[in-house]
Amino acid sequence: MPDPMRIRAQAAGDKTTVRVLMSHEMETGLRKDAAGKTIPAWFIQEVTAQLNGKPVLTAEWGPSVSKNPFLQFIVKGAKAGDKIAVTWRDNRGETRTDEATVS
Repeated sequence: MPDPMRIRAQAAGDKTTVRVLMSHEMETGLRKDAAGKTIPAWFIQEVTAQLNGKPVLTAEWGPSVSKNPFLQFIVKGAKAGDKIAVTWRDNRGETRTDEATVS
C-alpha cells in the first residue's frame, strides 16, 4: 500500500486552504538504472478532492510532475469540522485516499 498523504486544511473566513503532500516516486519512463535499463513509467494520473463527499477538485497529471508532489488549493464554503478527502490514482492502477478535518 502506498504511503499516506499529509493533508492540512485551515479555514480563514469563507475560504479554506488545503495543502497536500503525496508520497510517490513519479518515474517518467525516461531514466535508466545502473545497468542501463529504462526504468518503467510510474506516475500519478488523476487527483480528486471532496468536501464532505462532494467533489471540489479534479486534476489530470502526467509524468513530468516531481517526486513526492505537493498540491495546494482553496475551497470556498468549508468550515471547521468539515472533512476533506483527497484521492490519487497512478498509471499502474494503484490508488490512495486520505482524509483530514478542516481546522
